[in-house]
Amino acid sequence: MKFIDEAFIKVQSGDGGNGCVSFRRERGVPKGGPNGGDGGRGGHVILKSVPEKRTLYQFRFQHQFKANKGKNGLGSHKTGANAADLFIEVPVGTMVVDNETQELIVDFNTADQTFTVAQGGRGGKGNKHFATSTHRTPRFSQPGETGHQRTLHLELKLLADVGLVGLPNAGKSTLISVMTAARPKVADYPFTTLTPSIGIVNTDHIEPYAIADIPGIIEGAHKGVGLGLQFLKHIERTRVLVHLIDAADIDENNPLASYQTIMGELKSYSQDLTQKKQIVVLNKMDLPDAQKKSDIFQDHAKHLTIHKISAATGDGISDLARVLGRSI
Repeated sequence: MKFIDEAFIKVQSGDGGNGCVSFRRERGVPKGGPNGGDGGRGGHVILKSVPEKRTLYQFRFQHQFKANKGKNGLGSHKTGANAADLFIEVPVGTMVVDNETQELIVDFNTADQTFTVAQGGRGGKGNKHFATSTHRTPRFSQPGETGHQRTLHLELKLLADVGLVGLPNAGKSTLISVMTAARPKVADYPFTTLTPSIGIVNTDHIEPYAIADIPGIIEGAHKGVGLGLQFLKHIERTRVLVHLIDAADIDENNPLASYQTIMGELKSYSQDLTQKKQIVVLNKMDLPDAQKKSDIFQDHAKHLTIHKISAATGDGISDLARVLGRSI
């Protein structure tokens, strides 16, 4: 399924039912009064966050949603039935913005949240409400209120416990594929990952947690370079950041270059990202010179929490999974 993280939809609540014009007809009562019932309320449009959905893919094909109209009022003071509300399911992590005012309407950060984005139209009053001492036989009623219409901008930010960040080809896709059941595309060229992947890590004696593979970040990403801002936003809601670095590609003259590049982009995008808990993981330890270069990196980064792994061979993966589980 294609990952869709942004969508525009139009929603319209249902119109209210019309009030009824009716008069009492009863044997032995020659001058029965008005008894027209009120119309029913139109259906609300309600958004609901559900954990089963991971993408806004459904809105690629359906952009307009309209709730039903309330039933019209009936004679004998009978009120028309209210229309059923229209529920639209969205993934947890969806932000809803009014496209006209740019106002944030609701931020779905937990499962089973609901929010009414369009109130159903009020039902019209029947003619029984318009009888007066001087006008005892009103032959008119009130029409139902028109439903409300608005255009919404839906934006999904992944809700993962752990976010994997690193330069292209650091091995993020391979790592998430061996830690979880997720199967992102893996290849030896930059920007293999064009969409975020998310998987669940299961380890002994630790509650399962979600880990997200964020597409490669390069210098200038906060300005839109490379994949740019499109995926930096997905890091905002993670609890722990894992900086994945290709140990075999460390520059011996500037060993912290890749780490500093990523940190610079995170800081430029949002100062808050640099305050998250961070773990540095040196990957590809199975390659030649990786051990030598990782030692140089450690000598220059004694203030960092560092773990060494090989996603290709599986070395250190189990230990890393447990460390991340305890860090959340």
